[in-house]
Amino acid sequence: MNAYLYIKQKQVQWAKRRGIQLKGSQGARGERAYTPRLGQNLFRPLSPQARAEYESGKGGELAENEAGICKMQAVHSSAALAVNIFQYWRQFGQFDPVLKALDLRPDPNAALTYEKRLPIADKINRREFPVDPHIDIHIACPTFSLGIECKFTEAYSSYKHAGLKPAYMKKRCLWPQIPGCEKLAQSILNNDSLYPHLQPAQLIKHILGLKNAHKNRTDFLLVYLWYDVPFDAGYEHRKEIECFAKSVYADGIAFRALTYQELILRLAENQQPEHRDYIDYLTERYL
Repeated sequence: MNAYLYIKQKQVQWAKRRGIQLKGSQGARGERAYTPRLGQNLFRPLSPQARAEYESGKGGELAENEAGICKMQAVHSSAALAVNIFQYWRQFGQFDPVLKALDLRPDPNAALTYEKRLPIADKINRREFPVDPHIDIHIACPTFSLGIECKFTEAYSSYKHAGLKPAYMKKRCLWPQIPGCEKLAQSILNNDSLYPHLQPAQLIKHILGLKNAHKNRTDFLLVYLWYDVPFDAGYEHRKEIECFAKSVYADGIAFRALTYQELILRLAENQQPEHRDYIDYLTERYL
């Protein structure tokens, strides 16, 4: 069993323990890894605000196919995992436990957005850059913002990454003060086969978007949240993250990587009894 199937089968077994009769991606057809209803795949129902954000995002997470099934109904959905982790605290209206788990200072004014658009520049040729990068999770605080890119099975799938388009290198206004990112970007033009797990082109786009939004490299933090596996692929993934971090640290970019397992265990520490159902759900399903 490879890393991708390992994660997927863990989630299929979770559904079986819950008595959820899974469907294929096309209903009766396809591998049975989709919950019949979206709510069965979530700790709490998707809020109207979150639904609107996902519907306006580029990932099509809630777009139903002919069988009436959407991507977020997959038990191995990265978006469903992000919702299960973060929506709970959004509904409470406070993110101090999440910020603390990320080694950040608590802030009562923090606000979360899913699928946040991050234009890479103020003036963009839409023929060259038709779609802005969308960060999975964006947490805005009065003095800084936090962008979180979330990965579940994606890092271990057989899907090939396209790398960075040459148009990014031609737009010179993107690269002042970040030569390390520029050098890395040049190395993955059209093909990032050197990083089969990490997808650094996506992370570079998020850095450009966050940098443009803040006009300062020190006013934001990019977090890479990923799922570790007990296979060689997990070790290789970690080494790619370390290599990427060296490039962006040299530019003064605040970057941090954390596994979902680490985040869940940190959230579980010292939580009050009223959060027990949430913690039990996360640990039983994802650890």
